[in-house]
Amino acid sequence: MPDHVICWRRIDKPGYDSAALVRLAAEWHLSGTAVFTHDREPGRLDYLVACDERWRTCWTRVTGWIGRRVVQVEVVVDTEGRWRLNDAESAAVAGATDVDFEFSPSTNVLPIRRVGLQVGQAAPVRAAWLRFPSLTLEPLDQVYRRTGPTTYRYESAGGAFVGDLVVNAAGFVTRYADFWEADSTA
Repeated sequence: MPDHVICWRRIDKPGYDSAALVRLAAEWHLSGTAVFTHDREPGRLDYLVACDERWRTCWTRVTGWIGRRVVQVEVVVDTEGRWRLNDAESAAVAGATDVDFEFSPSTNVLPIRRVGLQVGQAAPVRAAWLRFPSLTLEPLDQVYRRTGPTTYRYESAGGAFVGDLVVNAAGFVTRYADFWEADSTA
């Protein structure tokens, strides 16, 4: 049974995403489905991220389609912090702690829960950014700054992107700048 669930609506273009957090023994699983239109083609991506009890990404799987293109992505992180994308090492993201999906607001919950900032605190985070639509991994340096009980200032790529996030008690983003907004949570 899910511990927390959420459904988002894309603000800037057609799309939805729904995700659930589930505690399984010593792991957390983040699973969800994003449905959207990309370049006038329908898309659906189902995802599952497994994290250890300290919210560090262990592996992730993304499957689905974009138009007639089948998507099958598997990412595994070993105990030395090496990332593999579909069995090929991704040296550029070695040492990253979190996976970050470009197509979904769901993965922001991972560093928010892992870092556990108090109001006024900030923390740098290095993520393995799963780009969309290329589905390649790139390093993404981020800073999360907690500005209030339910608000964060998020920066990435050395300040190239700055946006405000509103979160719920579970750590899920309920408003992601001008891109995503939660329709419902449970």
